Amino acid sequence: MSSDIAISVRNLSKTYRIFGHPGDRIKQALTLGRVPFHREFTALKDVSFEIKKGETVGIIGRNGSGKSTLLQLLCGILKPSSGSVTVNGRVSALLELGAGFNPEFTGRENVYFQGALMGFTRRQMEERFDDIAAFADIGEFVDQPVRMYSSGMFVRLAFAVAIHMEPEILVVDEALGVGDAAFQSKCFQRISAIREGGGSILLVT
Repeated sequence: MSSDIAISVRNLSKTYRIFGHPGDRIKQALTLGRVPFHREFTALKDVSFEIKKGETVGIIGRNGSGKSTLLQLLCGILKPSSGSVTVNGRVSALLELGAGFNPEFTGRENVYFQGALMGFTRRQMEERFDDIAAFADIGEFVDQPVRMYSSGMFVRLAFAVAIHMEPEILVVDEALGVGDAAFQSKCFQRISAIREGGGSILLVT
């Protein structure tokens, strides 16, 4: 892959097995797969594209068109059925609302948890925490379990974490539509700063 390419997707496909009843998965396993108890649903088929470093790309589609599946494949959450995804750089993602947050953890605990998942040490996250909390601007709720958060609070904290992970590639799903106008403006200013610094942006709606 060329050094100026941030993301390369080649002939990417993802197919899910849909079982009609909970017990059908066990039945199929007992027959060693010789008797199918499922139907297949193809969410993505033969998708190919490239995103260059410093480029901003938007993916637009109707509900159910496979956008969320594509993002999860790009972030390594799902494995492709066929084809390949090559990513050149640190990815920070803001996917569907509350994704990756433990609802029983406080906001503070989730910040450290997300940092650990991204490979940051406790000390590194402590150095970032005040900036993350200030950007999220959710006040004392940062020390409350996130199950108590409104959708707007989820977005504020999730975006604050995502942009403070030093992303070279920022992936943003539709979640920003939940925030108020002032917060959206602040977010897009930071997105622009990441892009101007050579980062790649993938926006999905």
